[in-house]
Amino acid sequence: MAFSNTTLTRPAPAALSGALEALAARFGNHLITSQAVRDQHAHTTSWLPPQPPDAVVMAQTTADIQDVVRICAAHRVPVIPFGTGTSLEGQVNAPAGGISVDMREMNRIIAVHADDLDCVIEPGVTRKALNEHLRDQGLFFPIDPGADASLGGMASTRASGTNAVRYGTIRENILALKVVGANGEIITTGTRAKKSSAGYDLTHLFIGAEGTLGIIAEITLKLRGIPQSIAAGACSFATVKGACDATILAIQTGIPVARIELLNAAQVKACNAYSKLTLPETPLLLLEFHGTEADVAEQSRLFGEIASECGAGGFEWATRPEDRTRLWQARHDAYWAVKNLRPGAQGIATDVCVPISRLADCVVETEDDMNRSGLEGPIVGHVGDGNFHCSLLLDVDDPAEVARADAFLHRLVERAQAMGGTCTGEHGIGQGKQKYLEGELGPEAVQAMRTLKAAFDPHNILNPGKILPA
Repeated sequence: MAFSNTTLTRPAPAALSGALEALAARFGNHLITSQAVRDQHAHTTSWLPPQPPDAVVMAQTTADIQDVVRICAAHRVPVIPFGTGTSLEGQVNAPAGGISVDMREMNRIIAVHADDLDCVIEPGVTRKALNEHLRDQGLFFPIDPGADASLGGMASTRASGTNAVRYGTIRENILALKVVGANGEIITTGTRAKKSSAGYDLTHLFIGAEGTLGIIAEITLKLRGIPQSIAAGACSFATVKGACDATILAIQTGIPVARIELLNAAQVKACNAYSKLTLPETPLLLLEFHGTEADVAEQSRLFGEIASECGAGGFEWATRPEDRTRLWQARHDAYWAVKNLRPGAQGIATDVCVPISRLADCVVETEDDMNRSGLEGPIVGHVGDGNFHCSLLLDVDDPAEVARADAFLHRLVERAQAMGGTCTGEHGIGQGKQKYLEGELGPEAVQAMRTLKAAFDPHNILNPGKILPA
């Protein structure tokens, strides 16, 4: 599948050599040039071809990031930030070569302010590590994209996940950032105050910028108290439409569902086989309710009434922590469960998001389209906010199958955009969805983004070839 970064030019050999020499003098054995490590820092989770960097620096401090950027800026060499490599649209690829800055060793939790419900962390901290650290204080960070991604990567791609219907996306849960700009200087975007009207909203400019405007070096996050009571449930439906309609009604009637996830019949079958479950192999909603025991009981009752009206079958509850964990782990393993259906096939994960009122229409039409196209691709989604995913299984060596898949994915995006939605709810643009950006927002918006990019990164060294076509 072609994409629009092939016109990017690599640095001149002398420039790259000069940058590598300076980086070796500064970082010693924290600069790695082996092919195996470089390949690990290229994109491998979609059908976009992997494009490894010329070298990897294992950053340990903000000063390390600053020095990498300053050296690379002096030689006009690209810098590509790397968290855990779980992005899905080529965000960590190096289409023009350059230096990958691996921030996994920047994993300190700098401060937790329990009374203020916030914390300050380095970008390499993963969501699971943060929540392990917070648990004894009765706090948690709610954004859960499934993968144990780094918080810096989640901020850079404007991540979402299973809890977004109640707690919002990562965008709503970041108070401030410290960002290394293209000149190596640190930009502070805010404070720990819960609100501010001081100047431009730089925090939200960098969230979702995929490292193209600056490299996130520190994050101040909002935290939540662990709910007194949590109940999870699995609710089966006769049709996908019934499950979507129940979701729409639950949201419209104001039931504060914490999680509400859709699995179509094909996805339930895959999860049963992979996670050793015995769920009915029909469309399924996985739900979770948070609050006091009385709150959870009332929310569950109200949703049960709505589900019955929409043709739900059995409703199974999981209140023990181990049972809830098993249920949600199966949901988080959905991608691997799908790949297990067709060994040897490439898994192509994509997402769209539509207004909640159009959710049922979009999911039903997408499922029909996939069946007509002769493709295999279970559907799963964070449907409480209108976001769902297709995970196509594809023989990438079969040109006819690749062509059918490419056409299907194009129709999927067009369908979502025609319904007032977006080409990506949480995966980001990266390399894979650049061609849809102008159609969604208009040429004026894309030109405004180009102007911002030129102002923040005049030499185009910060993760070039992402979001904006070359």
